[in-house]
Amino acid sequence: MKNKPPDDARIRHILDAKKPTMNKTIIPTILLLAIVGCKDTLPDNTVRVDSPDKNISAYIFLLNGGIPAYTVSYDGKTVIDTSTLGFEFKDMPPLTGNLELVATETGGENVTWEMPWGEQRKVVNNYSELLIQLKEVTAPNRLLNLRFRVYDDGLGFRMEFPEQPAMQEVVIMDENTQFKLTGDHTCWWIPGDWDIYEHLYNTTKFSDIDAIAKRNHPDLAQSYIPENAVNTPVTMRTADGLHLSFHEAALVDYADMTLKVDKEHLMMQSELVGSDRLGYKVKRSLPFTTPWRTIQISEDAKGLLASRLILNLNEPSKLDDVSWFKPKKYVGIWWEMHLNKSTWDMASGRHGATTENAKRYIDFAAANNITGVLVEGWNTGWEHWIGFEDREGVFDFVTPYPDYNLEEVVRYGREKGVDLIMHHETSAAPRTYEQQLDTAYALMQKLGIHSVKTGYVGKIIPKGEYHHGQWMVNHYQKVIETAAKYQIAVNAHEPIKDTGLRRTWPNFISREGMRGQEFNAWASDGGNPPEHLPIVAFTRMLGGPFDFTPGIFHIKLKPYKEKNQINTTLAQQLALYVVIYSPIEMAADLPEFYENQPAFQFIRDVGVDWEKTEVLDGEVGDFVTIARQEKGTGNWFVGSITDENSRNITINFDFLEKGVQYKAAIYKDGPNAHWNDNPTDISIEEATITRSDELEFRLAPGGGLAISLMKIE
Repeated sequence: MKNKPPDDARIRHILDAKKPTMNKTIIPTILLLAIVGCKDTLPDNTVRVDSPDKNISAYIFLLNGGIPAYTVSYDGKTVIDTSTLGFEFKDMPPLTGNLELVATETGGENVTWEMPWGEQRKVVNNYSELLIQLKEVTAPNRLLNLRFRVYDDGLGFRMEFPEQPAMQEVVIMDENTQFKLTGDHTCWWIPGDWDIYEHLYNTTKFSDIDAIAKRNHPDLAQSYIPENAVNTPVTMRTADGLHLSFHEAALVDYADMTLKVDKEHLMMQSELVGSDRLGYKVKRSLPFTTPWRTIQISEDAKGLLASRLILNLNEPSKLDDVSWFKPKKYVGIWWEMHLNKSTWDMASGRHGATTENAKRYIDFAAANNITGVLVEGWNTGWEHWIGFEDREGVFDFVTPYPDYNLEEVVRYGREKGVDLIMHHETSAAPRTYEQQLDTAYALMQKLGIHSVKTGYVGKIIPKGEYHHGQWMVNHYQKVIETAAKYQIAVNAHEPIKDTGLRRTWPNFISREGMRGQEFNAWASDGGNPPEHLPIVAFTRMLGGPFDFTPGIFHIKLKPYKEKNQINTTLAQQLALYVVIYSPIEMAADLPEFYENQPAFQFIRDVGVDWEKTEVLDGEVGDFVTIARQEKGTGNWFVGSITDENSRNITINFDFLEKGVQYKAAIYKDGPNAHWNDNPTDISIEEATITRSDELEFRLAPGGGLAISLMKIE
């Protein structure tokens, strides 16, 4: 029974449910009895919901004692074994059992919606849904609903607290959502830090996860948490080759979920980020719902990348018009600070954000098909932002330094066809930022600036709050909603993790939320290893877009940083513009390092907004190959990256349009390329390619491949 669905005669089987209607069923009293026999059977009160293609099934039931539980199967085999659900509250008994099944509602949806910008224009949202209404058997007879949505690429479920006389408000001390695995899977994970997502990913068996040992890095402002917990998305591969990824969707007015690891029982359990200041995890008035707890399921790694489950579990857009933001490539006064060529503050005498320097970047952008310029360090306060205990009131988000004429920079950029991207570093003092939000955004609106990069470096003020707790989740939400009123798109660094809210709030265009390119410039551990991005593509990127800042051509960072470098080849830096998705992509290097570089043509050409995406091949931590079609032109771009191992890949171009020839520019690792020994060895070739072609390419250690395919009219 463990490896096949239970007999349908014993289960309320949810059949085809593709219409948005809901059908309510009152459960007979006889089904409230949880009759559990041997371990290979499920209770008689089990209800079931299948994916539209019938490959994935979720079974929900009550164990003895009225404890809600579920299992999940894929292709007839159990992938999530019996896992329970429940809550612990402050000043109220826990809600972990003593429940009865009252009624179920079934339904589903099969619609297609369009993204204003994204990995693809059209997204199919096709799922079967089951709502289960539970009631406490004894007083005070509290109510709890479970809602499951099952897709062909996984499932999401959430707990819903309906309006009820027994509870008007809850203070959640713990949410005990379990994920019981069926084996000691191979896992790709980072520690469940409450402040950062910037740890390197680890590859281990589930039973070897030791997040406590890995949560100790000299260059990171990590939080010490006594639990062995991992952050999400956490991706796994079973012994049979099935791929699973655990995450959450629609994180609103709730705490970030990490997953506590029980190695002995091969189980994970939700561990919400808390607040030392307030002494709890979540405080909510009823009615409310938790975020969706998600499990993406695929027979291969590339299927995870093709999944849009996280997006689909979010509400439709609340913004009627977002035409004021255009996806773009950008350059900026940023990398030179990480190289210590210049500084953010003015007192050093090496201030980077001057009017003259900003105009230099604008000129470079205008000459190279780049429509955005980011300027960091433009506003007063940078002398007192790091290393100071009290950072409240440090930054002024409307007052520039004397050597930076904001209005003139905006005017000059507009004259050249280049938009300014504003920068707001909060120094993790969100109350100061909230006090100036309207003033700062009104200034941007007045100047016609439609995007901002925000930052939250440091420990959160007030003391006792964390970047990923409910209080900060609500702060990020306030920022995005306020920005929308002023027609501003936000790219957040040191953010709350991406849970697909860009569907509901498309102005949340991108975020960091991972160990980015800047670590290569100053990390003491040698920077990001070659395997980093082939792992990130199948973990962090499943949550949504991220601002990695690719395009470094000066791989060895001398003379600025003698001991640091980029641990990829030049060809991989090009490929990242396709592999990594973000509606804003930075050409991050200094302009002088792009001069007289033929490979820079790929950055000039590559798109940032896509009609469709085809994940061609990949294995987690090893390599990934992706093709994307640019919206509006029909041109295609291909990117492939590998880890420290050289490999040959074969690309079948059958994704191209029938009857069309494409002029291909192929940027590939040179014959002697190597991420450390010879990173800038690159070969550039031209060819004519059609959908009938199949070509083999060699990726060097730490290398990559980038191809532009322009339609020949």
